[in-house]
Amino acid sequence: MEHTDSNGICEELVFSRFFKANVKSLRNYLYFKFGNEEKANDITQESFIKLWENCKNVPLEKAKSYIYTIANNASLNEIAHQKVVLKYAQSQTQKDRTNLNPEFLIEEEQFKQKLEKAIDSLTEAQRTAFLLHRIEGKKYHEIAVILDISVKAVEKRIHGALITLRTEIEQFK
Repeated sequence: MEHTDSNGICEELVFSRFFKANVKSLRNYLYFKFGNEEKANDITQESFIKLWENCKNVPLEKAKSYIYTIANNASLNEIAHQKVVLKYAQSQTQKDRTNLNPEFLIEEEQFKQKLEKAIDSLTEAQRTAFLLHRIEGKKYHEIAVILDISVKAVEKRIHGALITLRTEIEQFK
């Protein structure tokens, strides 16, 4: 990123570019972490507002880390509430699928529940790293930057998640 002057991230054009470059990634990180799109959008917005309010104290090169830290801290206050909201959102999916074979629908729903249970059994650290990699398509080094951990720690979390998921899904068969 270019550094236009001493105002850094406080300059509107620089902030706008930074926002456009990072908003989707931050929102997806929060969505995968907590499973609630509305809350992910809210916390993403709050994080960028906080960055703008504190732009004089945040150098441009630390801005990405700053928004992820703010987002993570804000979301920690919402964990218990998010679990309730997530369960409700999951129960509302797939309303009208009457044109499919009923046996297939039952099997599909059972597998979906098994998969969700298996993903829920992962630690928060494993679940976040796994979903960022498998769903968002992030590379290990990108996940390491987002989570502020080493690449080796990302590898360990994803490996642990895969082992747990294989074990959990095998138990369901």
